[in-house]
Amino acid sequence: MAKKERIREALTELPSREYLMQRVALGWRPAAIEWEREILPEGATEPYAEEIPYGLRVAPDCGGLVENPQEKEIITLALDMIVEDCPLSRVAAELNKRGYTTRAAKAWTPSDLFTLLPRMIQVGPRLFTSEQWTTRRQRLPRVV
Repeated sequence: MAKKERIREALTELPSREYLMQRVALGWRPAAIEWEREILPEGATEPYAEEIPYGLRVAPDCGGLVENPQEKEIITLALDMIVEDCPLSRVAAELNKRGYTTRAAKAWTPSDLFTLLPRMIQVGPRLFTSEQWTTRRQRLPRVV
C-alpha cells in the first residue's frame, strides 16, 4: 500500500476554482475541510453599534450624549415648516438653500426628511420651552 503525503495550508481567503484545479492536476485531492469562526467569550456582548439619534452627539468627555446645536436648528426649522403645512420637498429645498447638509454631507431630500419624522415627533415636545412654544403657537394657522 502506498504512503500518503498530507499538507495543511492556512488560507486568508476562499480558494478559487483555478487554484483547486491546479492542486488536483498536481495529484492532490481534498481529504477534509476545516472551518473556523470567531466567537465571543461567554457573557461578552457585541460592540454597541446603534446610530446616535439625530439632534444629539457624543459629549466631549465621552460620558454620554449632548445636544447638537446645528442638528437642533435643522429639526426646528423643519418642524416649523411642516407645521405650516409645507410639503417635504419645500422643506428640503429650504434646508439646502440655507447650506445645511445631512450627516452624510449630502443635500437634503424629501425622503431624508421622511426618515427623520419619527425623531422629530420624539424630540418635538422637548424642543421648545413654554415661552418659545407660546411665541410659535401664535404663528400657527387657526383650525376651526
